[in-house]
Amino acid sequence: MKYLHAMIRVHDLDATSKFFTEGLGLKEIRRMDNEAGKFTLVYFGAPANPESEIELTYNWGSDEDYGSARNFGHLAFEVDDIYATCAHLQSLGITINRPPRDGRMAFVRTPDLISIELLQKGAALPLQEPWTSMANVGAW
Repeated sequence: MKYLHAMIRVHDLDATSKFFTEGLGLKEIRRMDNEAGKFTLVYFGAPANPESEIELTYNWGSDEDYGSARNFGHLAFEVDDIYATCAHLQSLGITINRPPRDGRMAFVRTPDLISIELLQKGAALPLQEPWTSMANVGAW
């Protein structure tokens, strides 16, 4: 058996694609538009392991409420510098819902409200402001 991908339904394919590519640095692996089924599938991979993919599914014209149920927890990514990653995401207008106060872990959400956990590669970084004093925002 081989793990292939996790699928996320999205309403705003462009904004969520930008989050994964410009925000997190993932690469678009492939894209498929299905005229008959009226949907688009876009697959993304992290540079270090592109074979473990995230599939975004965009159903054309759908207004279905995908909700924010907690039965799907989150996607997790290891990052080289959690502070730099969070600062970069903030510069793109992304809210840091759970700041990396401990130098090790943060949470953000995609434009479609999917929780993303960011984990510092290796040991936690030394505590650093403004992160140490930042409060949680919203839910993740």
